[in-house]
Amino acid sequence: MLFRDIESFLNHMRVEKNASKFTISNYKTDLMQYFQFLAAKENLPFEQMTNDLIDHKSVREYLASIQNKGQSKATAARKLAALRSYVKYLCRQNILSDNPIAAVSTPKQEKKLPKFLYNQEIDLLMKAPDLKNPNSIRDKAIMETLYSSGIRVSELTGLNLKDLDFAEEYIKVTGKGGKDRLIPLGHKAKAALELYLRKSRPFLIKQGEDSEEEAVFLNRFGGRLSNRGVRNVLNKYVKEISLNQKISPHTLRHSFATHLLNNGADLRAVQELLGHVKLSTTQIYTHLTRENIKNIYNNTHPRR
Repeated sequence: MLFRDIESFLNHMRVEKNASKFTISNYKTDLMQYFQFLAAKENLPFEQMTNDLIDHKSVREYLASIQNKGQSKATAARKLAALRSYVKYLCRQNILSDNPIAAVSTPKQEKKLPKFLYNQEIDLLMKAPDLKNPNSIRDKAIMETLYSSGIRVSELTGLNLKDLDFAEEYIKVTGKGGKDRLIPLGHKAKAALELYLRKSRPFLIKQGEDSEEEAVFLNRFGGRLSNRGVRNVLNKYVKEISLNQKISPHTLRHSFATHLLNNGADLRAVQELLGHVKLSTTQIYTHLTRENIKNIYNNTHPRR
């Protein structure tokens, strides 16, 4: 019964909510981990677990155990969100008569400002690839596209050739929930992409018989580049230029949003570019760099 209900819920998320494979996988993992915790607590075999064992006390204990293991409050909040969605689904299906975890509050989140790179660091990163070999040409196109557009790494690896419009200088990306949006493409990113498509991509296609010809970014075997592959690319150049911080592809997205807002971009326009559903998600980028604060002070204070 339990496994059937979980699979039915995941299918509901897939079909009705258009959730991505990544989201479905995370939901399944989070639900299974809770029920494994509950099985150990109740001293029952997993196959004897039923939905009516879910209660607010066990959920609070589960959240406490997550934090006791050193995992973040954000992780605990995500797992609670998955469980809440599952329980609401069970209530709608009349499998549960009422919501037993409605009173469980979300763990308060630590407010962390997103990491971003300064302009000089971006310049160093973009100049790092040696454009004498196909892989480096591809790598530069990857980094320029990420910073120029602010797209997620999954959106980058999902790009197909038909999504590129060089004439209008736009790219079409498919974001969370399968929603498409058009993103302007800066001239430096456009030049890097055109060089890659002309000199690097044809070489990579020849490296493997199973080449995905529709994919924009290819790996060294001619197949679609993975999210991990993009992270490896970035790590390589971060190490080369000796940046004293750990960054990821998402850091370039943070940098994109931060630099736009610091230079006067409208918050709602940045929200649209990032593909955020809620404006509050975009507002985390409204922090200012120390240099920008100092410039504002120097330009506006009458007795500076």
